[in-house]
Amino acid sequence: MSGPTLHCWLCGRPFETRIQWHHPVPKAKKGRVTVPVHPICHRTIHATFTNAQLARIGDDPESLLQDPAIAKFVEWVASKPPDFHAPTRRSG
Repeated sequence: MSGPTLHCWLCGRPFETRIQWHHPVPKAKKGRVTVPVHPICHRTIHATFTNAQLARIGDDPESLLQDPAIAKFVEWVASKPPDFHAPTRRSG
């Protein structure tokens, strides 16, 4: 019997083999909690927000989804397989 399936904190898709652990409040800002994310989701979060912005947002993925770039990314990645990989561009 296996345990519960983990889902990405940002996009909600299940994992296959690649899982990274994201600090919603960055370690540099005294964050201790980690959440599971896909590598592509992790890179997108850090390409979109500074550590200071992430510290203000905290551990609420719904707040991240209010950003148009993140909302567009999550909509785009929703149909991709769990281990999907693509280059991540910085917003700006």
